[in-house]
Amino acid sequence: MTTATHSPDEHIAALRPKLVAFARLQLRDNAAAEDTVQDTLVTALEKHDTFGGRSAFETWVFGILKNKMLERLRQQGRYVAWQSDDQSDEDALDSLFQDNGRWQATTRPKPWGEPDQVLENKAFWKVLDTCLIALPDNTARVFTMRELMGLSTPEICEVLEITEANCWVILHRARLKLRHCIEKGWLA
Repeated sequence: MTTATHSPDEHIAALRPKLVAFARLQLRDNAAAEDTVQDTLVTALEKHDTFGGRSAFETWVFGILKNKMLERLRQQGRYVAWQSDDQSDEDALDSLFQDNGRWQATTRPKPWGEPDQVLENKAFWKVLDTCLIALPDNTARVFTMRELMGLSTPEICEVLEITEANCWVILHRARLKLRHCIEKGWLA
């Protein structure tokens, strides 16, 4: 059995669609996503010789993208005031729970199946991608920074200039909205 070797250019070019999709989800601006991915690819090509193989190549390139997106978000934060786009959802969220904090019988989460099998199902990931895109911009940004980029709450708060309490509320609302959306698209 022979293994095909790819040049750094080919390997990086093959990652481009994934990088663009991830950047679009996070930045919510096609032009900004394209620019950030372009900067990432240039950096990856320039620094390819420094890649030590301590992680997977794809992980290394996504790490570069993560840093480029954080730079862009910090720059945007200087010019754009943070807006909470979830304030109108307060009543909708309250209707999910009883006064004692337990789920309403009609809104209780439904089982999705065996977690390992669900995560291997491509249709599930398509539904999740669709649901992430449907989230309000600021909610999606906080959620993806935490769950997909792996940033800590203090790091998110510093970049977006929000309080930790606000961050936790946004994450909670994002998870509830995603659960509801996934159940509609996945279990229906």
